[in-house]
Amino acid sequence: MKLKQYTTPIFASLVLFALTNCQDLNYDETTGNTKQDVFEDIARSKQFVSGIYAYLPTDYNSVDGAMRSSATDESEYVIDISDIQKFNEGSWSSVQQLDNVWNNMYNGIRACNVYLKESEGKTFPDQQFSGNYDNLIKQFNNYTYEVRFLRAFFYFELVKRYKKVPLIKTVLTPAEAANVEQASFEEVVDFIVNECTETAAQLPIDYTGFAVANETGRVTKGAALALKARMLLYAASPLHNINQDVTLWQKAADAAREIIVLAPTAKYSLPNSYSSNFTMLAASPTTETILERRVAATNDFERRNTPIGFEGGSTGTCPTQNLVDAYEMAANGRPITDPRNLTRYNPLNPYSGRDSRMDQTIIRNRSVWQGIEVQPFENGIHGAPKINATKTGYYLRKHLVETININPNLGTVTTREHNWILFRYAEVLLNYAEAMNEAYATPQTQPPGGGLTAIEAVNIVRRRANGPGFVFPNGMTKEAFRTKLRNERRIELAFEDHRFWDIRRWKIGNETKDIYGVKVIKDVTNSFGFTYESFLLETRVYEDRMNLYPIPQSEIFKSNNKLEQNTGW
Repeated sequence: MKLKQYTTPIFASLVLFALTNCQDLNYDETTGNTKQDVFEDIARSKQFVSGIYAYLPTDYNSVDGAMRSSATDESEYVIDISDIQKFNEGSWSSVQQLDNVWNNMYNGIRACNVYLKESEGKTFPDQQFSGNYDNLIKQFNNYTYEVRFLRAFFYFELVKRYKKVPLIKTVLTPAEAANVEQASFEEVVDFIVNECTETAAQLPIDYTGFAVANETGRVTKGAALALKARMLLYAASPLHNINQDVTLWQKAADAAREIIVLAPTAKYSLPNSYSSNFTMLAASPTTETILERRVAATNDFERRNTPIGFEGGSTGTCPTQNLVDAYEMAANGRPITDPRNLTRYNPLNPYSGRDSRMDQTIIRNRSVWQGIEVQPFENGIHGAPKINATKTGYYLRKHLVETININPNLGTVTTREHNWILFRYAEVLLNYAEAMNEAYATPQTQPPGGGLTAIEAVNIVRRRANGPGFVFPNGMTKEAFRTKLRNERRIELAFEDHRFWDIRRWKIGNETKDIYGVKVIKDVTNSFGFTYESFLLETRVYEDRMNLYPIPQSEIFKSNNKLEQNTGW
């Protein structure tokens, strides 16, 4: 879908692209069709909807070549001049914007509003004698609910950044656009939740029975329920739940429970292979996938993140020692700092016996990548003094497709489609566990009417990672469970664009400022051949105001100062 005119800030775009100028929207990606061309033809209407899907986000190098994870304690980006470093230096503002999605999300919202208005009541009588008319209409009628979900998702992307934003549900005239004001956070949350509830009642569980059954990237009932659960979790969290209203946590738990109840019918489950979720082919998502964002065939992510020293690789996102230290011992599920692990954790062989997700997420000393043992130490093949060698002693593995060839010396350079997971079942279980723990007296409390306890939910995720013994112990206090669950989210959802937002909604930014790496030193005096020295790489800037983004100052000016800036900006 080619909506290239939708690139100006929202207030300007609403003026420029009011419905009186619909012919200028270039609806069709190849011919620049008019409004009538698009909305009087089912195939072109589908193209328009497909174009709206393109507004769904990914975090494949989303901020000036870097993942948003490099503005958290998950990773450090290797390029010092990248804009991602401005997050870490505190050198961003309402004028100097970072990760500014305001325009893009409102462009997507406007496209949704245009579609919902122009498609309403269409029956396409000229196509009713085609042999496939009933199925075409079935698809067309479903598009309304897909688009309503997409609009709700775009509002979620806005509200988690800016909190109070204009809530626009119609195609505005220029006069209306110039007088838009912010809705309250609660109004936007209610809108998102209500849209998800209503669309979930109409969307299919899957597309079996549709002529487009192979289009697995489309919105389903499970996706609508997953967005609802995530929105309610955010609304219940400390950043927004200032009065510690326990009923907000109960609502978040109830919403996540809806998906757990749906799971057997929707066939949601956790596959044995954790890493398969992140390298899946478009036509065969895992049973864990609820909704993914499709990306056309490319090798850009591999080029940017394959370790230096591999031909074609240039490094990028480097996991931190902070993250590595968070991986527990696989045998007992305890942190490496737990005194009971003295006989299990060996600092001379620090990666042995650790949570299996570590080596499925991170490339570390002696990892094997494309058949080669990685050497991130000084003068190693993949270490300093090479330009762009890792700053932390680690490289990223998660999301990289190892079978893609970026080395022209090994034959034809290849590409492949990528799929950014927006919702998966493990996140739902973790959302539920967090909400249940906060909503009730203990993590062992069963919800009214029955269902999983918080501990039972998180242990489904834990057992997939490391087997039946890798579970949260019974009898945990609410506080102990909260701490361990936050670590579990950090591990399970690493580099999936959750940590950045979790830090903000939990208001723990000040706890994440010190960033550590590891110095790997060859040492022939011990049987493992290396020693590992943790070091402080940098101390970042974090202030409470950074829990929310500043509203772009340009938008405040365009609204005649009707938009209220977030505190501290």
